[in-house]
Amino acid sequence: MIYHARQGQVAYGYAIGMLCAEWNIPFVPGDLNNANTFNFPVRYETVPGASGADVLRGSGDSFAELMINAAKKLESEGVRAITGNCGFMLAFQDRVAAAVDIPVFLTSLVQLPMLLQMIGPDKQLGILTANSAGLGDKEFATVGVHDTSRLRVQGMENYPHFNDVILKELGTLDEDHMRSEVVTAAQDLVRAHPQIGAFMLECSDLPPYSKAIHEATGLPVFDWANFINYVYHATVPHNYNGIV
Repeated sequence: MIYHARQGQVAYGYAIGMLCAEWNIPFVPGDLNNANTFNFPVRYETVPGASGADVLRGSGDSFAELMINAAKKLESEGVRAITGNCGFMLAFQDRVAAAVDIPVFLTSLVQLPMLLQMIGPDKQLGILTANSAGLGDKEFATVGVHDTSRLRVQGMENYPHFNDVILKELGTLDEDHMRSEVVTAAQDLVRAHPQIGAFMLECSDLPPYSKAIHEATGLPVFDWANFINYVYHATVPHNYNGIV
């Protein structure tokens, strides 16, 4: 095989590129923004001037061109798919996907149509989100879900430690406290809606607590980190080994 250098590039081998809005949050293992979360290298690309807080609150529309330019840079460096570090980057999903020639999944919410098919027509899908006020019919329609009757949303903004760490960005995270709040949120949602058949975690900061949610509820938990793993294996196929 013959390889060709890319002018100015100093590192290679990144299949997944991640557009990163700016945050003041300690990202623990399991969080998308912690490189230890993945068993493969991820190319993290900070988007200067794109405030994570503004994106999360739905007031980041002006960042679209910044995201497009950063995505084109990642594509030119050879990444095979592009994701983001905030589920509310769904505001940029269509425009960024149209601007590059590789798969783009800037939000975990693009999983929703598939998950609704998977759990069957009599089950509901529980969604834990960082900001329930910013997640409604318009946002669901953006990812192809026009019938929201089986979606049940729980906002983590109502839980004080999550609010302090993620929304207020106070800079300190107590992992045990955070885990307790996330599990409580999931349990609260199941108590209110017993027909929930699975969870989907919108927020990029919630995958560290997927196992705890599953253990507390017994339900499947679909998070963004595992979705990234899925896309990675689609873009970097592996040979199967074994015996027959």
